[in-house]
Amino acid sequence: MSNFGATDIQIPAGRATLDGNLTIPDQSKGLVLFAHGSGSSRHSPRNQFVARTLNDAGLATLLFDLLTPEEESVDLYTREHRFDIGLLAERLVYATKWAKQEKQTQDFHIGYFGSSTGGGAALVAAAESSSQVGAIVSRGGRPDLAGDALPKVKVPTLLIVGGEDHVVIELNERARAQMKCECKIEIVPGATHLFEEPGALEKVAKLAADWFAKHLITTVK
Repeated sequence: MSNFGATDIQIPAGRATLDGNLTIPDQSKGLVLFAHGSGSSRHSPRNQFVARTLNDAGLATLLFDLLTPEEESVDLYTREHRFDIGLLAERLVYATKWAKQEKQTQDFHIGYFGSSTGGGAALVAAAESSSQVGAIVSRGGRPDLAGDALPKVKVPTLLIVGGEDHVVIELNERARAQMKCECKIEIVPGATHLFEEPGALEKVAKLAADWFAKHLITTVK
């Protein structure tokens, strides 16, 4: 894979400031914001792997912490923030606004890549700011946690689930039944929740890159 240089950035989010890493390959037309899952951060090796694959496909990526270091340390013990979908979605909306105001990214079509609880947060954020978002991919996500927001999502959504992640497959299928937009479930055979099996994460990254290429890059006029 290519080695693209990432820029450290800070995103104002109300009273909080969120740390992030922005990577923009040459000739990028789309920007994918990552919403990480439970107990994770922008340093998630799985999301970083997917981000590098997207960079290779010509997509810019923004990995950022949905929680501040203080919130993260509290969450480590209480787990109170990782399931606060409203808070996580709000942070994603702030990051979207930031990207739309920055000179280097303001003209990009934006996509969301959500993992675990971040999948639910991405759908809630997209329902709130659908005019700003062009596509969503969820990896082992909890779209069910988006609740009432599900029918309000208007952007093409890809739900990727491991074939051995039986409970999450069912939760994704139930969520898809409530959605009114283009929505597809891709099941990666033999994969468990974290896609740690050989080749599983590569499959996720390829599916995500193809989805974003179709719905972000090819829609650019």
